[in-house]
Amino acid sequence: MVLPEKFIERTYRILQDEYPAFEAALDIASPTSIRLNNKIDYQPTGEMVKWCESGFYLDERPLFTADPLIHGGAYYVQEASSMFLYQAVKQCFANAERVLDLCAAPGGKSTLLTQFLPEASLLVSNEIIRQRAQILAENILKWGNANVVVTNNQPSDFAALEHYFDAIVVDAPCSGEGMFRKDSNAITEWSVENVINCVNRQREILTDVWEALKPGGFLVYSTCTYNREENEENVAWICRELGAEIVKLKVDEANIVCTDGGYRFYPHKVRGEGFFMSVMRKNEDDIKFQKFKVQPAKNRAKIDASVLPVQLLNPDNYSFFSIDNKVFAFENAYSDELLYIRARFNCLIAGLELFEQKGKDFIPTQQLALLKVLDRKSCQCVEVDYKTAIAYLKREAVNLPDANVGYLLLTYKGLALGWVKNVGNRCNNLYPQHWRIRMNL
Repeated sequence: MVLPEKFIERTYRILQDEYPAFEAALDIASPTSIRLNNKIDYQPTGEMVKWCESGFYLDERPLFTADPLIHGGAYYVQEASSMFLYQAVKQCFANAERVLDLCAAPGGKSTLLTQFLPEASLLVSNEIIRQRAQILAENILKWGNANVVVTNNQPSDFAALEHYFDAIVVDAPCSGEGMFRKDSNAITEWSVENVINCVNRQREILTDVWEALKPGGFLVYSTCTYNREENEENVAWICRELGAEIVKLKVDEANIVCTDGGYRFYPHKVRGEGFFMSVMRKNEDDIKFQKFKVQPAKNRAKIDASVLPVQLLNPDNYSFFSIDNKVFAFENAYSDELLYIRARFNCLIAGLELFEQKGKDFIPTQQLALLKVLDRKSCQCVEVDYKTAIAYLKREAVNLPDANVGYLLLTYKGLALGWVKNVGNRCNNLYPQHWRIRMNL
């Protein structure tokens, strides 16, 4: 691997005698790691990631596209170092009711957050680039948790939600030095000038969103780069200019490097890529702050859940609405807030979209199929083999001659994949067109 001369000089000043081992590690293949969902009992063979209870290394990288389990959200392929966010959630987020993941695509940190946040928490997962936001939404839907909003907004848009969030995660766009061995383009695009541009952009993002964090709330700031300007120097700037203090985490893994501003991951020390993370706590104002409140929603057409052909677990916990011929469910605790966010932000997901209503027919959605709160007893489930599962995921014809007529939920190894409508002599495949497998398998 040929590294930029300036990068070598700058990184050597940080690592000193360790630099040769660091550079040698960049010529070793990146480890493959996944993080398990709790949808089904699935245990891969491989070593656990020491800093995340649901993270595993795989002995070799399989063809993930050919595994129906990944399409149903049984696990997420995530770089191991970035799973360190689990420690911030575990140690600092016990009372976090509302959390923002500001730069969230493709969804690794958001799916981790929604898995380990307190059960009653609301996660707003945002991505500024529309195409990447679509990928984020797909991964959030596959994970299957209920209280997640996906938005496609500028960081500055969230300033309107003053003091709304108990915690904000900013995995900032950076110069990508930690991705050199996974992405050769990161090497060719690197320059000192780009590092400085990234620092300025990171500070702009943090300033734009700062007022949305309540005093006393937590900020998790991370990058996948090594230089001090984007890492420790930015942390010092946040503390000095925005008003925060560094929070120390308990770290049991000796090979994670603790610095004056956070925690560093180096490929010659851990099985993972380059990564930096810091946890800070926003200073509390001398005067009592007023947390953002929304006005109750009005004039919404509520629906009695009993008329729906498929039910959620604990339906009394939800309010059901008809919006543009679609049936949505909002958890009662966040109903007004979700409707407020839907009205004022560019939302890809806000509430549970359960059905499309056409006359008297309720067509179940892909989100409903993948939800953990779906009551499986209220619908007809059909377990399929691998060949049928792949055909379904490729959106090909599926024949179920022995199954009942109507909407059927296909499962593979107990994991929901999606719906078909069995009309007797054939099944209409309802898997989303834009999700289908395009690869020849």
